[in-house]
Amino acid sequence: MIGLLQRVDSARVEIDGESVGAIARGLLVLVGVQREDDETKTERLLERLLGYRVFRDETGRMNRSLRDTGGGLLLVPQFTLAADTRQGMRAGFSSAAPPGLGERLFGYLLAQARNRHTTVAAGVFGADMRVHLINDGPVTFWLES
Repeated sequence: MIGLLQRVDSARVEIDGESVGAIARGLLVLVGVQREDDETKTERLLERLLGYRVFRDETGRMNRSLRDTGGGLLLVPQFTLAADTRQGMRAGFSSAAPPGLGERLFGYLLAQARNRHTTVAAGVFGADMRVHLINDGPVTFWLES
């Protein structure tokens, strides 16, 4: 499972001009599900998202996590993160999870996140979404589990 996390001052997801999820300061995470992913990998990614130290402490160093700050978490499913781009001029998707598995594991990630963190919002699996964000830093990390 892949999580492309971005530290944000704010972020929101819209579908057909309507906001379906929004957060203030926190993490926007684009989530890609791969063919070999399962609940164990999903749990590991969530632990990393909640505990990864990307927020500044009082000295300006990135020593604080989402758990430490209590910031928002916006999860957005993104199929294209699982693309194979090593060759040619068009991405291949053989490593991406089939839609049923992807939707199930994204739903599991979202449910577990809501059980473990106060402020959690999400995009909609399979929807055509518009993601708006104000990136803080910018700070962006690619996490895999």
